[in-house]
Amino acid sequence: MFDDCIIMAGGSGTRLWPASNSRKPKQFLDFSDGRSFFCLALERALAVIDRSEETGGRVIVIAGKDHLPHVIAACEDFPQKDQEHFLVIGEPLAKNTAPALAAGALYASLSSGKDRSILVLTSDHLIGPLEQFRRDAAVAAECARQGQLVVFGIKPSSPETGYGYIERLEQCQAPFREGVYPVASFREKPDKKTAEEFLQAGRFFWNSGMFAFSSAFIIGEFHHHAPELIGPFEKLNNPPPPYRFGGPEGGPGGLQILEDWPGLAEAYAASPAISFDYAIAEKCAHRIMVTANFNWTDVGNWDEYARLTDKKDADVFRLESESTFVDSDIPVALAGVEDLIVVIRSGKDGAPPAALITKKGETQRVKDIVEQIKKAGRTELL
Repeated sequence: MFDDCIIMAGGSGTRLWPASNSRKPKQFLDFSDGRSFFCLALERALAVIDRSEETGGRVIVIAGKDHLPHVIAACEDFPQKDQEHFLVIGEPLAKNTAPALAAGALYASLSSGKDRSILVLTSDHLIGPLEQFRRDAAVAAECARQGQLVVFGIKPSSPETGYGYIERLEQCQAPFREGVYPVASFREKPDKKTAEEFLQAGRFFWNSGMFAFSSAFIIGEFHHHAPELIGPFEKLNNPPPPYRFGGPEGGPGGLQILEDWPGLAEAYAASPAISFDYAIAEKCAHRIMVTANFNWTDVGNWDEYARLTDKKDADVFRLESESTFVDSDIPVALAGVEDLIVVIRSGKDGAPPAALITKKGETQRVKDIVEQIKKAGRTELL
């Protein structure tokens, strides 16, 4: 299927604050059966790469250097035969998604010496079932090899104002199969009225944040639309051999870590901080949308997290408080409270202790709380 898969594991998401913070962002939180969102993304990536000896498919993880311990711990939970396909690149600076994907595409091309088909995955969404995702990814791979930037469109079920939208044209894209459409435009997060109009129109889809392309195609698009961004990265020499972590150095097996790519820090420093959507996707002339048949959930607030998670906390003691959700690393007792979300972090992991208590249905306002914390100069809480 795909030669390589890039997982964007950067970011310091605060929508699930205080459990998610700059030290341990959302993608590394345990969600299901002790597995994190990031672990689930690794499983998806392994399902869509060509793992044959000839292709040597890789899962290229791009994450902030401060978060590499979380990345390594998650990768080590996989069998050795899977770890052989994992390669981790530590970002020297947080510069949004466009520099990360420029670095990832160049690495894929330079390290192999040829054009590579690439699927870009987010690291903090829920997607399933896996086999349906794999089928849709196969369609995207076919399109990417035809010189297209491919996006996955999620059919909206409600007028969401927290997502970006993809507007598709009416006709399916020849010579591809049904469900593949040319992209007319990308739309920013709308207000409520506009989101309702999008839902009624039927041609607007949620933007999943996942992309597919070939390395040669996307590097060409960077040259055309963002030369000031790709320029610093093209000064990089061929990357050195990665370090084998968790196995005999230089021997078979083991997670691969690119410890030092000379010039990478300078390239990041010289590049603008901009998203891939703004820098490339919105300007690209050859772009198509694959209609997603898999289920996709952003899990962008505590209400959604509480609805979806199967976590059970043995240290929550309740009296007439069954409708209150608790996520805490210390014991909590509840008496006579209903329809609350309670999130507590004691600080045992080195982060400052913090607690969130909110009504169910109000957790979108966590972003406003985060802004209050910033204005108060208490960014260490984030």
